[in-house]
Formats: sequence, C-alpha cells, structure tokens
Amino acid sequence: MRPTDVQRLTVGEAADRYAEMIRAKTATGALAPGTAEVYTRDVHTFAELAGPDRVLDDLSGADVDEVLLKFAAKPDGRRRSPSPAGPASAPRQSPSSQSRFRRSLSAFFRYAAITGWVQLNPMRAVTLKPKQRGGLRAERRALTVEQADGLLGAARGLVEAPADPGRRSDQRTELRDALVVLLLAAVGPRVSELTRANTEDFFVNDGTRYWRIFGKGGRTRDVPLPRAVAVVLDAYLADGRPVLDRGREPKALLLSWRGRRLARGDVQGVIDRVLARVEPERRRSVTPHGLRHTTATHLLAAATDMDAVRRVLGHSDLSTLGRYRDELPGELEAAMRVHPLLGRE
Repeated sequence: MRPTDVQRLTVGEAADRYAEMIRAKTATGALAPGTAEVYTRDVHTFAELAGPDRVLDDLSGADVDEVLLKFAAKPDGRRRSPSPAGPASAPRQSPSSQSRFRRSLSAFFRYAAITGWVQLNPMRAVTLKPKQRGGLRAERRALTVEQADGLLGAARGLVEAPADPGRRSDQRTELRDALVVLLLAAVGPRVSELTRANTEDFFVNDGTRYWRIFGKGGRTRDVPLPRAVAVVLDAYLADGRPVLDRGREPKALLLSWRGRRLARGDVQGVIDRVLARVEPERRRSVTPHGLRHTTATHLLAAATDMDAVRRVLGHSDLSTLGRYRDELPGELEAAMRVHPLLGRE
C-alpha cells in the first residue's frame, strides 16, 4: 500500500535512491548485472534530461513526454559520427533504444508510486506516440549477405594484418577485434554474454569447439563454433590475449589494452574499427545487437531449423524469433526456385 505522505524528493535524489535499490537487488541475485546496468544508466539519463533539481512529484505526463523527445534526439554515444561535422551529426537513438528507455522509466515510476515519492504515476498520462518520437519503424538492422561478407572479410584480414609500427606490441588488439566481430556475427550472442565470457567457457568435444554461454535467467547453452571462428579464437588465445594480459583479469576472454575485461560500451568501438576496413560500397554501420539480428535473419533465411536458431540465440520461446527476422532481397525468388513439390528449376 502506498504511503499517504509523499516525500518531496528531487529527481536527482530519487534517481540515486533508485540506483541504490537496484544495486542491492543485484547483490542478492534478484536482478542480472546487465539489467541493473541498463536501469541505472537510464534513470540517471532521465534525471539529467528532466532536471535533477526539480521535485519528482511535480512532474506531469507532459514533462515525461518532453523527456522522451529529448532522449530520442540525444546522440548515441556508442556510435561514431560519420561526418566531420562532429556530435551534431552523430546518430540519434534507435527505436529499440527509445523503447528500452521508456520501459526503464515505467519501472522507475512504478517503484516511485509504491514508495511514496509520487502521488500519481505520470507515465499513465504520457501521450507521445512512437511516430512522434521518430521511432515508428526501425531501419532494417540485419546486414545483407554482401555487407556481412565485407565485415567478416575485414575481420579475418586483421588476423594477418602487419604490425603497426606506431603501436607497442602490448597494445595490439587486431586478433581480439577480429574475434569480437566473428563471434557476434556467427553466433549472435547478447553483448553482455560476450563481455562476460571467460576463457574456460570454451571447450572441445569430439573435435568440435564449443562456447558455453551464460545467458538470461541463469540459463546456459553450448553453441558449436564454425571452424573459421575457432581458428581465430585459437590464434587470439595463443598470440593475442597474452600480450594484453596484465594479470588483472585472469579469467576474462576479451581484454582491453590496459588488461581489463572489455566493457559493453567498448564493443561498438571495436565493430566501428573493423567497419572502417570494409570497402565503402559494402559498408553499413551496425550495432552489436544488429549483428545478433543478422545472425538470426540469415540462419532462418537458409532454412535452418527454427528450434536450432532459438537455441543458438538463447531464447526460451520460438515466438521471440519473429523480432529477429528481416526480409532479404531475392529470398522469395530463391525459395520458389527450390520448391519442395516441384523440384529445383
């Protein structure tokens, strides 16, 4: 039951208290670290956009609408600006990021109503629609075959890349960058699953290299690696990781040049560096989640068993795969050319 006396907390104070509650839940195992990181980041972004010194209970639905618009127009700090114009031309928040931010705000205000920080939940009075936020339809996220081939080719090229004379040997990250892109594009893990990976999570069974992925809800899945990916993994473990290892993260698979576990926010920078090596006509910017989307789309387009794709991605329900399915140019024509009832033409 909600207390009758509302606490007149500022937005900044409420955000800090909410973040403390999130940390406590994470410590007890009630929230996954990745989920907690997102909630904490979003609530502090909300405080920044709404004004940390305003009283939380004074915010109306119109105020939250304004925050949603500000967030939609906010440059995505994970992405590099493709133009020399700088931050003003940087990519804005994607539709999926906007939806995630709104869900985070809904969770925050539900908690605020229960704890007595607000009399009424302003999210119930929000009127802004996705179209008005510029997020009605996402640009197609899956790379085409040509675009994916260009990215994977650039990643494999890093394995044989000559040493950069301007960098110290202990700052060489080419093998690591190649492995990051190949794992994301071939296996489609969540970015949190990738950065949490440890060297001991990779094993060989009957001649096949597997990755034991620790996913959502404490579930694990063993995914076989394509041979091309396994070769790069072995090269990185033998020659790439040792030069980055400072003894600080003995278990982490992916290390920064400072020897720390690679952070979620660093993964986009890795992808962008590899993309810069792709021929312009085959280059298209993509996020880590976009590579997961690409994996699912092309596995499904190749008529891979849907349940196998579900298990590779780590979903508990087949229906979720619908979110990861994009139409590809020419796929209907290709499907009809090999019609099961009429044979190949």
